[in-house]
Amino acid sequence: MNMVSRATAAVAVLALLSPAATSAQDASGAAADGTATAVFAGGCFWCVEADFDKVDGVLKTVSGYTGGTTQSPTYKEVTYGDTGHYEAVEVTYDPAKVDYRTLVDYHFRHIDPTDAGGQFCDRGDSYRTAIFVDGAEERAAAEASKAEADALIEEEVVTPIFEAGAFYPAEEYHQDYYEKSSLKYKYYRWSCGRDARVAEVWAGVDQPS
Repeated sequence: MNMVSRATAAVAVLALLSPAATSAQDASGAAADGTATAVFAGGCFWCVEADFDKVDGVLKTVSGYTGGTTQSPTYKEVTYGDTGHYEAVEVTYDPAKVDYRTLVDYHFRHIDPTDAGGQFCDRGDSYRTAIFVDGAEERAAAEASKAEADALIEEEVVTPIFEAGAFYPAEEYHQDYYEKSSLKYKYYRWSCGRDARVAEVWAGVDQPS
C-alpha cells in the first residue's frame, strides 16, 4: 500500500480554501438527520472501509487521517512524515439499526489489537490501531469493548482510545478503493496476511459477520 501520493496541486489549493476536517455530530453525539459517526483506525483504511461497508446500518464510510497535528495532510505526509496521524475511517451509521458498542466490537474482531507497531504487513505509526471517541458515553462503550476483547484473547490488547479530533478525508483515489480496483485490493489484502492473522488472533471466538 506504500504508494506515492498523487494528490494534485488543485486539490491542495481547494483544501486550503475550504475546511478539510469533518465533524458530523453535535454535542449530543447525533447529527441533525438522525445519523451518527464513529472513527476507527485499523491499519490500511482500504480494508477497514471494506469491512464496515458490510455492516447493516452503516450508511457511509470515508477513508482519512486523524489523531495528528498537521492540517489537511496528504497520504505521503502521513505515511512518510511526522504528522502524528493515523489512517482511519469515519463511519456514518443509523443508530436505530446498529449501536456504537456493536461497531466497536466489530472493529476489534477485524483487526489485530495486540500489535502496537502497525497492522499485518503495514508497519509504522500511521498503521497502528485506535478508537477515537466523542464524549463519555462512547468512551465507556469503547473501554467496555476493549476489556471484553482483552479477556477473550491470549495476548494483551494494546489498541488505545483517544478523544476524537479533526478528521481529514483522504485523497479521492483512496475512497472505495476496494471497489474501484477490486483485483489489486484483493491481492493486497491476501498478500498482507490480514484475514489470516485476524483468524489466528480471534480463533475460538465468535466473529461478527
